Amino acid sequence: MDLLHAVLFAILQGATELFPVSSLGHAVVVPALLHWGINQDSPGFLPFLVMLHLGTAVGLLSYFIADWLAILNGVLGRGYAAENTAARALLGKLIIATVPLVIVGALLKKPLEHLFGAPLLAALFLIANAGLLVLGERMRGKSLGGGALGYRDALIIGLFQCLAFLPGISRSGAAIVGGLRQGIDHEGAAKFSFLIGTPAIFAAGVAEVPRLIREHELHGLLGVSLIAALVAGAVSYASTAFLMRYFRTHEAWALKPFAWYCAAFGAGSFVLLLLNI
Repeated sequence: MDLLHAVLFAILQGATELFPVSSLGHAVVVPALLHWGINQDSPGFLPFLVMLHLGTAVGLLSYFIADWLAILNGVLGRGYAAENTAARALLGKLIIATVPLVIVGALLKKPLEHLFGAPLLAALFLIANAGLLVLGERMRGKSLGGGALGYRDALIIGLFQCLAFLPGISRSGAAIVGGLRQGIDHEGAAKFSFLIGTPAIFAAGVAEVPRLIREHELHGLLGVSLIAALVAGAVSYASTAFLMRYFRTHEAWALKPFAWYCAAFGAGSFVLLLLNI
């Protein structure tokens, strides 16, 4: 993979990871549509994508640094008693929401790995993602009000997040849908989705980055991957800032434009790929 394609991938990743449109689905479909000639079944493709995810996680961490510092201070007991209790409770909910992803990932990573290089299938799952987003708007639960997210809600959001192991289903979108189902507003669901996404994305990076360094055939990708990761981080920070404002001001129908986009892009991509255009 040359530097130009790596940077384009990074921009695509930094935007689509946070927008509820599936970064993995786009990473599989877009190169096939544009005939970039990249072998997505090569041993370096998935680790490269994970490096981009790692850059995205850094962007997320930077945007929510105040929240993470508050959690850290709460765990260390540096704040007021009520602040420490709230911070520790939030950390517990983040952990609970992450556990299903870890378990399902360990069980399904190998069986589903072959799907990562299947553009036609990813295009179909993008259409399915559109349906998920529309369904999320329709099955919204009664509003819980600020700060009412419970441990059971966190677990359900974590279970929804596991749908993202299918290339074309958005992790952030699935988590937001889970939050809406539990009665959280769009802004609160998006923030919780982004917070639980940070350790999940970092964990994936920790698993794959050593492979880029260790294996001879992947060593040449390391420099390009680092540059691309920096680009993905910058784009993800900007995307997060935009989306938090967007979800705050579009409570009534926030997910619908993304659903329309996924349906149109998925269907159009499927036809073009099927016709080999």
